[in-house]
Amino acid sequence: MDLNLLKQHGPCAWEIPAQGNMRVPCMIFASRELVQAMDNKVYEQAVNVATLPGIVGASYVMPDAHWGYGFPIGGVAAFDADAGGVVSAGGVGFDVSCGVRCLHTGLRREHITAVQHKLADALFQQIPAGVGSTGGIRLNGTQMDAMLNGGAKWAVQRGWGTSADLERIEEQGQMLHAKPKYVSDQAKQRQREEMGTLGSGNHYLEVQEVTAVFDDTIASAYGLHPGDVVVMIHCGSRGLGHQIGTEFLRRMVEAAPSHGLVLPDRELACAPIHSDLGQEYLGAMRAAINCALANRQILTQLVRDVFAKLLPAAHLPVLYDVSHNTCKLETHKVDGALRELYVHRKGATRAWGPGHPELPQALRSSGQPVLIGGSMGTGSYVLAGTQASESLAFSSACHGAGRAMSRHQALKTWNGRTVVDELAQRGILVRSPSMRGVAEEAPDAYKDVRAVVDAADAAGLARKVARLEPLVCVKG
Repeated sequence: MDLNLLKQHGPCAWEIPAQGNMRVPCMIFASRELVQAMDNKVYEQAVNVATLPGIVGASYVMPDAHWGYGFPIGGVAAFDADAGGVVSAGGVGFDVSCGVRCLHTGLRREHITAVQHKLADALFQQIPAGVGSTGGIRLNGTQMDAMLNGGAKWAVQRGWGTSADLERIEEQGQMLHAKPKYVSDQAKQRQREEMGTLGSGNHYLEVQEVTAVFDDTIASAYGLHPGDVVVMIHCGSRGLGHQIGTEFLRRMVEAAPSHGLVLPDRELACAPIHSDLGQEYLGAMRAAINCALANRQILTQLVRDVFAKLLPAAHLPVLYDVSHNTCKLETHKVDGALRELYVHRKGATRAWGPGHPELPQALRSSGQPVLIGGSMGTGSYVLAGTQASESLAFSSACHGAGRAMSRHQALKTWNGRTVVDELAQRGILVRSPSMRGVAEEAPDAYKDVRAVVDAADAAGLARKVARLEPLVCVKG
């Protein structure tokens, strides 16, 4: 990205001033090096988002941003429905509510290394992964609608986990006002056999060691100490979410002229929030959020079952579960007044600061855990939401490292088997049904996660708390 087009406000804050059809400016939170490495398409997409009706504040770009569909991945934008605001399927993404869950284990590194190969094999056998992967759960129509309404609460009620898990999940495990009736039969059909599966792409399950702590007080409040072992699960709403995104994007493109919308890019297809189409999408999208929450809840129990057999001393409570790829109605202060806004976070995560009433009491004084996933051989991070993030970007932060190259480029650069063997030499065991998938997600296909996390910390979006290094990875 050309720095001459930007106005610098600090070491990790850059503005694209409002011009032309832009209703608001764009704000990019990243270091100079990360901004320079961003594709020019990120600039173009962020500017296009800034032209949408009802947008409030700015079009925001997180440190991990890269080119996406309509919105940049790592894009945040809030809209006021009463000011003509819109909801955009492209601003949510296809993998609705893709997110990360972190579990404590109560174990140390030596416990894992003693059974590392057995654990890797058992997790791989227990957790269905890969393109089109299916699990042992089959839902009929009534059960499907109940899941789409109930989310993780539905899963807990059926024996996958405990009520204590729900306290550590956004929305307490259930996104209200879901409308399964607006989810198509095809979307439901795609999901009937996919509950409790990881899927493919950048989805994974990792057993990780806490190798560094940067804030002792917050880390202690989160229950994280050097040498501790945790489990991180990264997945979303699978085929159902993708089908919802595909269908509503098409409908929004077709309906745009009737709503008086002139789109700078058809990928920015949207609908007025107060329109029937806008409300139908929100109902279906919330159902997809519940699907993702239920999916991660089921996976949590499957992981617990594996640990119970191999490491019976383990105890796996949830540290936190946070989604990206959502649009949520939230209350934020704008120009000194509280306003209800529909906040789109695409490849970005919510990051409530200390004291926020929606946080669990045990975490409230520290701020929300922000879970930043790596890619097999790279570290992951736990950050904490800050008070400053509210005024900077509607309490939002990055969600991962962000891709540095396309999957096609990665395939031309790496061999999956070689990647697996090299990681094994470093003590990281990878299990995957697809060596092609491993090559596509090779660690160096992503940006330096350390640089992304440092930028988020320096910008005030979230505070760096702990680093986690992988020991075992089940890769989709």
